[in-house]
Amino acid sequence: MLYGCIDILRDSFGLKAQPDTLRKDEFWSVKDVSFSLERGQCLGIIGPNGAGKSTLLKMLNGIIKPDKGDIWYKGKMGALIEVGAGFQPVLSGRENIYINGSIIGLSSKEIKDKFDEIVAFSGLEEFLDMPVKNYSSGMRVRLGFSIAAHLHPDILLVDEVLAVGDLAFQAKCRNKIAEMVKNGTAIILISHNMHHIANLCSRTIVIHKGTVLFHGNTSLAIDKYRSCGYTYGLIELGGHHARVSEVSVLNINGIPCQTFNTGESLVIRISIECDSIINNPIIALGLMTTEGQAIASMRTDSDNICLGSSKLFSINLTVKEIIFSPGIFYIDITLLHNNGFGVYHKICNAAQMQILGGNKITGLVNLKRKWDITQK
Repeated sequence: MLYGCIDILRDSFGLKAQPDTLRKDEFWSVKDVSFSLERGQCLGIIGPNGAGKSTLLKMLNGIIKPDKGDIWYKGKMGALIEVGAGFQPVLSGRENIYINGSIIGLSSKEIKDKFDEIVAFSGLEEFLDMPVKNYSSGMRVRLGFSIAAHLHPDILLVDEVLAVGDLAFQAKCRNKIAEMVKNGTAIILISHNMHHIANLCSRTIVIHKGTVLFHGNTSLAIDKYRSCGYTYGLIELGGHHARVSEVSVLNINGIPCQTFNTGESLVIRISIECDSIINNPIIALGLMTTEGQAIASMRTDSDNICLGSSKLFSINLTVKEIIFSPGIFYIDITLLHNNGFGVYHKICNAAQMQILGGNKITGLVNLKRKWDITQK
């Protein structure tokens, strides 16, 4: 805070900053990052938490002033950087649509012409006259993205906030982003979901500790990101009252193992700790590719499994035969309330495994099969 006050005073008296000098306990959040983006392109930015991704977007949006360098852009810029950012909480959703449109320079008539389209996309018709402070985080994301996307900015900045929305709305957002790119909008997308990055971005920057590790083809960027080990245990939500304390992969003999052959069996061991006794929580497990694509999902309630009531749970899930093809796969674990909706704890990329097999096996799954051939 002291440094901040000093910098404000220097600016007030017209004194130049000292951008090349770091003071005690300071570090560069973003350093030597340079790129250009043209109309109709979507640039991905990926990296571990604290890498400087959000700071970079805030500088692009004018929220933070860079110490060194220049930022040049042409056209209207829209941004969805933080949940609820830019909203007046005591005003209604309806009023905030007009405020946000005015901020980027649209007239009342232009906003009115797009109003029904914004509301329909958000799905918040019933809550439009409710103060935004009473919206859930998911509702604020719905409204924020709908406003940002339908006011047709020339440049759109999108941070990880889309992960807050439900799956159906996430799909709508991905389709809308693809449509905007096709229509000429330049988009910068930050996401921890490699499937989103792979499908939407032609180029991607891998950033770590404020510096660029890689800038280029998205597929190669994701490989670089994975090779650095950043995705293992990367995303963790909740865990305050009940948590997944351990996830491990074992072979059929109970020995920890990360490498299996197609056709073998494996065991996924899950341990849960709770602050107080909880009744019949639900375990949801997903197997994901390195690009974030789900290839299998399993839930205790879908399989009619009841965990009972306890403060400690230990679960062994046996996969009797691995039928997916060779590759590296990640395990996502979600601990749900017994109603199937509330989330106690979620860990993406909680564990990983490598599946080996013949070189000629391709596709996501290696189906059981039998060949019958008759020669005539």
